Amino acid sequence: MRIAMLAEGGYPYARGEGSAWCDRLVRGLARHEFEVYALTRTGAHGTLTQPPNVTRVRSLRLYGPPPVGGASRRRGLVLAQYRELAGVLAGGGESRDRFATALYGLAELARGDRGVPGVLRSEQALGALEDACRGSGGAMGVSDLLIAADLLERALRPMSARWYHPHGEGLARADLCHAVSGGAAVLPGLLAKRFFGTPLLVTEYGVRLRETLLAQRAAGLSAPVRALLTAFHRLLAEEAYRQAALITPGNAHARRWQERGGADRARIRVVYPGMDHARLAPAAGSGGGRTLVWVGRMGPAKDLAGLLQAFAAVRAAEPGTRLRIVGTAEEAGGTEEYPAYCRALAARLFPGGAGDAVSFGTVGSPETPGLAEAYGSGDVVVLSSMVEGFPVTLVEAMFCGRATVSTDVGAVREVIGGTGLVVPPRDPAALAAACLALLRDPERRARLGAAGRERALELFTVEQNLAAFRDIYLDLVADPAGLAGPAEIPIPGRWHADHPGHRRPAWAHESACVGAARQEDPA
Repeated sequence: MRIAMLAEGGYPYARGEGSAWCDRLVRGLARHEFEVYALTRTGAHGTLTQPPNVTRVRSLRLYGPPPVGGASRRRGLVLAQYRELAGVLAGGGESRDRFATALYGLAELARGDRGVPGVLRSEQALGALEDACRGSGGAMGVSDLLIAADLLERALRPMSARWYHPHGEGLARADLCHAVSGGAAVLPGLLAKRFFGTPLLVTEYGVRLRETLLAQRAAGLSAPVRALLTAFHRLLAEEAYRQAALITPGNAHARRWQERGGADRARIRVVYPGMDHARLAPAAGSGGGRTLVWVGRMGPAKDLAGLLQAFAAVRAAEPGTRLRIVGTAEEAGGTEEYPAYCRALAARLFPGGAGDAVSFGTVGSPETPGLAEAYGSGDVVVLSSMVEGFPVTLVEAMFCGRATVSTDVGAVREVIGGTGLVVPPRDPAALAAACLALLRDPERRARLGAAGRERALELFTVEQNLAAFRDIYLDLVADPAGLAGPAEIPIPGRWHADHPGHRRPAWAHESACVGAARQEDPA
């Protein structure tokens, strides 16, 4: 079958865990064709090597000036529809039906019209937005209006992509749209369902609505601008949840966010992200029973300051203990401000002996060539985060057979499942007590480490993830509403598509061989 993979800001132009997961998915499901529709920040640069079953990559830049296009053929209608959409957003977005009507009305006008982004950046559009805000009692200054109009145009830009022609080679050819994140990536999928009836699958390993709201706050946007954009992104997420044939969060923590956003529990199926565990074999203890190790990207949300304070208490109780802080390779392009702060704090907490008590390193260095060596360099792996989604480093530690101490944030408790110790966040005393308990009990460490590895092998492997999506793809295309109903018993025999009204998918000629190979072929 043909899968349209909808991605924003990552695959196939950026490296990272999200892109690695997409790459594993398309390579693992080699019997399907994938076309990638990428919404990028900087344009199509540095494309990752694609497998043969990725037949095409189409990109649309969301940042910077809009694509060059002629004047819109229906400028007056576009402005009227934009005014309606702005009125819904300025009023707080209380009516999701009005939002959907305005959104799809604008999409019908923008379909293939490359002049629409220019209209949305015009003085007339700015005036329509100003009128809508004034009418709702939330008038903005000129600077805020310019910012809000710019960000709304970027969010709506996918409507004008040349992907929706009914007889073209774009989304009309797809049997299934798979949005691999929320946010702007779902918009092409919503339009494909609207225009062509294509089923939509939404996968969120991080809740994009939450991430967007936090990013807006961090960007220092004013309260009126944030209110307008929050209304847009909240209503877009609600519409995506309402229209999706299935929603696959990566953990129950994300699922709860989706349910609060209006997702129907009957159309939610948790699918844990698969990880390549071949490089994470169990390591023999090399910390001498006296070493804690932390692995990850060093940033304020990881609360390394709290970890260092906790370790000061550990070191006072057990003077010979050590702490290894190992940054991942992604750190190289990031800021050095927080790591420098942590090094300075370690020097203050352990004057004269900081090098012996606390060491800083990086995965990929001669001392720590890989993740297995990083986790194997300690006896207990610590996660000290204040905020966490799906704790990838925790799963890596479990694959390595390491006992863990973690703060109770995000999906940590769900991932651990009783195979490690969990303490409240921002509580150095509790973190220190849990670390000391495991450092002083080697038998318990070994037992928890073995149990954690078995749990990781059962739930978090690439094979488990691929098997889930292989079944989901086939079920959704065969019957987009079937996953919300009772399970069906497969009937042996040749499949026929002669039933009146049945939409024969493009992959029908392959269905027999795909079905026969599902158990034998790991891809």
